Amino acid sequence: MTRFIFITGGVVSSLGKGLMAASLAALLQARGYTVRIRKFDPYLNVDPGTMSPYQHGEVYVTDDGAETDLDLGHYERFTGVPSRQSDNVTSGRIYQTIIAKERRGDYLGATVQVIPHVTDAIKEFARAETDGLDFVLCEIGGTVGDIESLPFMEAIRQLRNDLGRDRTAFVHLTLVPYIAAAGELKTKPTQHSVRDLTALGIQPDVLVCRCDRPLPDSDRAKIALFCNVRKEAVIPALDAKSIYGVPVQYHAEGLDRAVLDAFGLDTSATLDLSRWTEIEERLSHPEGEVTIGVVGKYVGLQDAYKSLHEALVHGGIANRVKVHIRWLDAELFEQDADGLAAQLEPLHAILVPGGFGERGSEGKIASVRFARERKVPYFGICLGMQMACVEGARNTAGLSAASTTEFGATAEPVVGLITEWMTEAGLQVRAAGGDLGGTMRLGAYDAKLAGGSRVAGIYGDEAISERHRHRYEVNVHYRAALEQGGLVFSGMSPDGELPEIVERPDHPWFVGVQFHPELKSKPFAPHPLFQSFIAAAVAQSRLV
Repeated sequence: MTRFIFITGGVVSSLGKGLMAASLAALLQARGYTVRIRKFDPYLNVDPGTMSPYQHGEVYVTDDGAETDLDLGHYERFTGVPSRQSDNVTSGRIYQTIIAKERRGDYLGATVQVIPHVTDAIKEFARAETDGLDFVLCEIGGTVGDIESLPFMEAIRQLRNDLGRDRTAFVHLTLVPYIAAAGELKTKPTQHSVRDLTALGIQPDVLVCRCDRPLPDSDRAKIALFCNVRKEAVIPALDAKSIYGVPVQYHAEGLDRAVLDAFGLDTSATLDLSRWTEIEERLSHPEGEVTIGVVGKYVGLQDAYKSLHEALVHGGIANRVKVHIRWLDAELFEQDADGLAAQLEPLHAILVPGGFGERGSEGKIASVRFARERKVPYFGICLGMQMACVEGARNTAGLSAASTTEFGATAEPVVGLITEWMTEAGLQVRAAGGDLGGTMRLGAYDAKLAGGSRVAGIYGDEAISERHRHRYEVNVHYRAALEQGGLVFSGMSPDGELPEIVERPDHPWFVGVQFHPELKSKPFAPHPLFQSFIAAAVAQSRLV
């Protein structure tokens, strides 16, 4: 029998609903339960694929090719359960599906309304593909009171009636702010948030209270009294030194016990938190430290590179070192070429991440050249691999006009728009002037690695599968010229048409990948490329 936990937020956004959902799921797993986490996003975009990183943070890509909310990255990193397209839905996708049905005449002339048609579609999404699971956690985006989220609130209210109280629980995350002038924490915002929630017909079973200092027992009792919940179900949520300490912290405060109590389930069984305590120990007691420079385009908002940040931390966990990340705006290197060396020389490794558009590209290419010439470990991801190929073509292969067609017409298109590629479903075709949303090479694709290559040694295998999100590919027709210049194509698509990995055998560590390995890294299972990259940075730190 599958049970559903519905997670809502109040007072303000960015309190950490996704992190709380992921931590709760990890705690339930530690008790032996099977889990899956889903995200309901109220915005009208069909998915976040066309949204600016500054608007929405990174786009997280699943194996089955869905462009989803970054919270799904938290879900995967904390549970190890691969996310699917069915784990993230938006208002836009719900309405798109309903309107398509209405145009086909599926509603047999009925008036199509928010209730029951929209709410029924949301409930259908929540319950799809849940057979065999013990718990499904559903996070509702936004905060209580948002107009956009009202259909989702109504849908989960109905699900309580449809499924019964023994199969549903509501967890509400709120803020208990500290007012410095008064010298005390204030519970009134939480009371108002719960009042708004109950006005929608939803009575929370558990309240999680974000605060920056311990919540006094008297305040817990007050919140319980005014919000109609048990005192034991008022869970303080203080800031943690690391997000990977949050599951243990929530367990100490009783979150998993409060949720199981809401279902009337036994809470006496022991749980295994050893993987989380080991991660905490490695983070708290590093044996060294390294500094990694990330030369990117969206460095003003670190959520734009959320999975990348975490994958670097995972590489540090694997090597027992603390990773300091220096975010460097590639565009500034174009304006101050002399300052590039000053910024990059103190670094132990350089990484150029994915991105779109020409802005900052010359700064990224200059960073690649610096890493190649100074023998500094270099990791290029997606656009970072393409810039490594352009730099190699210009400076080691004699193709001074080399560029990518993404930035305009060029005499030497080392990187070009991909319009056809093979998948398990058959040939995929895209038009250059077609829609932007959902038209890239998305999701998991296989690759074959060259025997004896550096990356084959890192993976310990010659067959891999990684997740992609891009429209442009390195032009395989330039392979001979680039390899003559020392840039070896060590990973290719199974049909040999699409370059997947390049490396420089004469360099301490120089790897470019077309895919996004950061999407599959986890704190308890660091991605092998990031583990090896940080190890190379550790070796470099001993040289400088």
